[in-house]
Amino acid sequence: MINFNYETDFKIASEDKISKWITGMIASEKHKLEEINYVFCDDDYLHKLNVEFLNHDTLTDIISFDYSIGKIIQGDIFISVERVIDNANEYNVAFNEEINRVIIHGVLHYCGYKDKTDEEAKLMREKENYYLSILK
Repeated sequence: MINFNYETDFKIASEDKISKWITGMIASEKHKLEEINYVFCDDDYLHKLNVEFLNHDTLTDIISFDYSIGKIIQGDIFISVERVIDNANEYNVAFNEEINRVIIHGVLHYCGYKDKTDEEAKLMREKENYYLSILK
């Protein structure tokens, strides 16, 4: 089950379409969906979580709490819509592309992908691009 929650005025245009996309991606990666809760919020909301739970006093676009067990995916993903808007402008991409990239990025982490090294980040970006191409 995928739940979309909103702590800001933003709303996903087609929750059903995005849910099916995420579910398909998880199946493609040979995992099983239990539950993912997305919370779309603003910078202040996410900054408080970043300080309280991760001890990071910085702004970020996404924080994910992974409760997955083995290949059973479950977790909470918090996304700052304000950061995504800024990132879309910085990278000169459409907002919808950037929000979808961030949405799928969190799930890829749940599937075991990392992005700490250059090599890991490259593979993560390839996976993001692949799944973004399916959504279109």
